[in-house]
Amino acid sequence: MGTSQTGMGAMPIAGGGTGFRVWAPFAQKVFVAGEFNGWSDTDNPLVYEGNGNWSADVSSAKIGDQYRYVIHPLGDGTPIWRTDPRARRVYSEDDPVGATIKRKNNGYVVEPTYFWDSGSFGMPAFNELVIYQLHVATFNTEGKTGTFDSLIEKLDYLKSLGINAIELLPIIGFQGEHSLGYNPAFAFDIESSYGGDTEFRDFIKATHNQGMAVIVDVVYNHFGPEDLDASLRRIDGWYEGDGDGIYFYNRSPQRDWFGPRPDYGRSQVRDYIRDNIRMWLEEYHVDGFRFDSTIGIRNAYGNNNDPKNDISEGWWLLQELNSLIKSQPSAKITIAEDLQENEWVTKPASFGGGGAGFDAQWVSRFYWDIHNAVVVPADSSRNMFAVRDVIEQRYGSDAFSRILFSENHDQVHADKGNLRLPDAIDRGHADSYFARKRSTLAAAIVMTTPGIPMIFQGQEFLEWLAWTDKTALDWNKKDSLIGGKIFNLYRDLIQLRRNWYNNTRGLRGQHVHVHHVNDNDKVIAYHRWENGGAGDDVIVVVNFGHKSFPSYSVGFPTPGIWWNRFNSDSDTYSPDFGNFGGYSTTAGSTDPNDPEHMPCRGNVGIAPYSVLIFSQ
Repeated sequence: MGTSQTGMGAMPIAGGGTGFRVWAPFAQKVFVAGEFNGWSDTDNPLVYEGNGNWSADVSSAKIGDQYRYVIHPLGDGTPIWRTDPRARRVYSEDDPVGATIKRKNNGYVVEPTYFWDSGSFGMPAFNELVIYQLHVATFNTEGKTGTFDSLIEKLDYLKSLGINAIELLPIIGFQGEHSLGYNPAFAFDIESSYGGDTEFRDFIKATHNQGMAVIVDVVYNHFGPEDLDASLRRIDGWYEGDGDGIYFYNRSPQRDWFGPRPDYGRSQVRDYIRDNIRMWLEEYHVDGFRFDSTIGIRNAYGNNNDPKNDISEGWWLLQELNSLIKSQPSAKITIAEDLQENEWVTKPASFGGGGAGFDAQWVSRFYWDIHNAVVVPADSSRNMFAVRDVIEQRYGSDAFSRILFSENHDQVHADKGNLRLPDAIDRGHADSYFARKRSTLAAAIVMTTPGIPMIFQGQEFLEWLAWTDKTALDWNKKDSLIGGKIFNLYRDLIQLRRNWYNNTRGLRGQHVHVHHVNDNDKVIAYHRWENGGAGDDVIVVVNFGHKSFPSYSVGFPTPGIWWNRFNSDSDTYSPDFGNFGGYSTTAGSTDPNDPEHMPCRGNVGIAPYSVLIFSQ
């Protein structure tokens, strides 16, 4: 008789015992071995249910026991020991040499309950989000691998910066001591070197208590490639050609850039991924997801506008997952890393047609056009029209369908030959005046452009070392004179972006108009607003050039005094910034034929490579 429990994997039974169920359609026999039966490979057989699943209740199996499946494939039936693909916790170390049982990759029977106290936390509105992307192992290490507990120690710091959403690079169980997180082998396991499942729940609870959301990176475009032989690859012995078995595509191309691609055409594989999303929502109470490489899910070769190689089942899966996430009682956000500027990714989902249904997507075009505008050495090479276009760009009608950044984990990753932005600006002199001026200019545009802003760990105190999964943040930079003052700049920008003082509400609004573009002198100005009026209308003036302007005329939407709320040339942000300009101004009416088509004009003073923010 099979298990009395519904679901898959190891399921503790109220009153004692554990139910086990595994999908292995090409097996001829399946057993479960573990600490509860002395690792016997014959004592506890599972019963075939007729649908590819095998199951049994084991009265002696209790919470905390380790276990594995022993699967006899068709043919010669030589037994295969496999980790439960749905194990909620996986043992990560080998027993000492000579031990009888090799424990690495054993699953655990896990306690399903946890005391949640959500307090008054609610997901911030999308137009108020400021995301901080971090890698657990390298964010707060103090000479050792970072953990969820060490993250908790930094929550006050992130809150003081103004962050209200933390995006974690993947925390799924991986092989070895170090990983970027994009080589998932055990999709339901929380990486043990970070603390594991219970500690992750503690982190979620602590983060919510600070008023911050948690977004997790999920990787469904591939699994592995490392450690798959212990679990998913050829789990029941079946494969075709050089394929990887029932969980994976067995037609060309079988892999994306990094590992074997799941077979989205099999309902059981879609269930596996769907149940993984449910785990994050129901067992960990996360607030959102960033999906890795959705282009690799929807197209076999990672191409846009390539219908003959589109994976229709992958597209339908994305729609289904977004619908599932949006059906939750509390608001969640879904973000696609698609990088193809495809507006259908963030159009509403409907089965059989329509968009993929993501709330937002990473914007490659914005990143590169702003990056180029601050990195090229010569002012004459900065393209103000390209900057204008990416500030005004949007997908459909929602400005907040874009995730904006001037750094992210891919673009600063040392193994890819990439640099942090200050080092890209002035190679080898990342703390120079020009590197500080132009990298913070990019940050100011991120925070004042319609969309959801994101910064990468350490960006806020001028971390310039290219990032790896083995290199910890240099927190000494935060405590230095320069790093501490750059932190002040990011903090002030984030507070203005979130309308902290109720006088820059327009920075949370849908609307933008770049009304001034001076490609000769490299100055632009743009108007931001939600509904308009005092405390709402915002004017941003940006000088991408080396010249200062003591009195520069730009358009304003209404007459009267416009108060300077931010001047990036303030010595509050660096001891060698010049405090140039940054004065408040009075705007007066203009001729109806004014070339900027703004009803008023005012004069502003702006320093080289600087940003001004005004409101009434």
